[in-house]
Amino acid sequence: MLTTALILLPIAGALAVAVLPLPRLATGGLALLVALMEVGLWIVAASNFDFDEGGLQLGTTQQWVESAGISYAVGFYGFSLWLAGATVIVSAAAIGYAVWAGRDRPRAYHALMLFLTGAVVATFASQDLLLFYVSFEAMLIPLYVLVGVWGGERRLQATLWFVVYTMVGSLLMLASVVAFGVSQGTFSLVESGTSDNVWVFLGFAVAFAIKAPLFPFHGWLPVAYREAPVEVAAVLSAIVSKTAIYGFLRIGLPKFPEPAEDLTVLVLVLASAGLLYGSILAFRAPDLRGIVAYSSMAQMGLITLGVFAVNDLGLDGAVLQSVNHALVSASMFLLVGMVERRCGTGELDELGGMARGRPVLATLLLVAGMIALAVPGSATFAGEFLIMTGVYAEGWGYAAIVALSVVLAAMYTLRLISAVLHVRPGRAVRDEALDLRPGELALVVPLVACLLVLSAWPALVSQSSFAGDEAARVIVEGLR
Repeated sequence: MLTTALILLPIAGALAVAVLPLPRLATGGLALLVALMEVGLWIVAASNFDFDEGGLQLGTTQQWVESAGISYAVGFYGFSLWLAGATVIVSAAAIGYAVWAGRDRPRAYHALMLFLTGAVVATFASQDLLLFYVSFEAMLIPLYVLVGVWGGERRLQATLWFVVYTMVGSLLMLASVVAFGVSQGTFSLVESGTSDNVWVFLGFAVAFAIKAPLFPFHGWLPVAYREAPVEVAAVLSAIVSKTAIYGFLRIGLPKFPEPAEDLTVLVLVLASAGLLYGSILAFRAPDLRGIVAYSSMAQMGLITLGVFAVNDLGLDGAVLQSVNHALVSASMFLLVGMVERRCGTGELDELGGMARGRPVLATLLLVAGMIALAVPGSATFAGEFLIMTGVYAEGWGYAAIVALSVVLAAMYTLRLISAVLHVRPGRAVRDEALDLRPGELALVVPLVACLLVLSAWPALVSQSSFAGDEAARVIVEGLR
């Protein structure tokens, strides 16, 4: 029941927020309370999860359409529980930022944010293919409205590109879901076997690549991340993208072992290209959001390299880096939003010198930035090292590309830090702009604190995601 409660709590909270005629502040407070209750409920679920035993736990199964093999089946593996944990933490921070920013039409806005949280958690918990598809696509509804109504000047363009790309992926995945379910006689991910159909695998893979997004399916990313409200961009980058990683881990590899093996080289090449391409674009981006957005694309390429290494080190590194990136990306996007609200712009040429008189902003941006560029001893360093070591088994060239990406990450991250904190103050920087306030610290400090805990103890995630089993064997055998 804990898994079902994790799914239903934010959805019920969304209905309450949308229906109750509360004042603006009370509406935001109720939404934030529900988000914090979701974090507490996840902690209870994690405390009841036996990471040493492994396998599917906290599961619930109820038949929906017995003749078609469709059921409400939910539960968590170690890796999906960690992804759900990152989801609820980032969502709480994002909703808190929206409350602090005072978004207009708060009842609709906060209801959509809570519904999005429930849909993402449901995706990570789904153990029925049709339920997975419904949850995976349900995320589009709040994202479409949040970007299209509350976005920037080019919000209609951002919404159009986002919908066009994702609808293509949706149609391909729907066809694959039907083909796989009919061929297996059930839509249950637990009971179904494997398939050697390359086209069905490609339908899933393209849908996941668009959602991530991975190169070359990233065309919607630049405008969507720039035009979305900054907390929505944080959720898109930090947690919505990770549903694609879950899809590869739960469906792509275990249900299609032969097609995945046959196309491994192609995926690794595209992931490597995306890693380098995203890193270069991040270094050349003229604005803060562009740097964080393209760095997110690069990180998704890196995580995909770990997944398709299909060995213990690569898979453990991919899950650890997924959690790391969720926390880092959310921290950086929220800090970018705080800078933008003070300066009215995120253009690098108009910023600078904000370290003077703002020690708290400078400290948090430096700490988050150092973790983002994977300094030795950080959680991101551990994740990237595991992925580099794991993908080395597929070829030393892939490991060399990962090493090069670490250098590029240092370049674009230091460029962002320097453009905000150092150099000569730009036209947009006002001397009277305040340092971070307590409400802002309450949003970012917990994210950074989680990163520091993982930096001290990365094995908390990496050694419990697949419960000590041989990860490659577990994946190929369908995680059973």
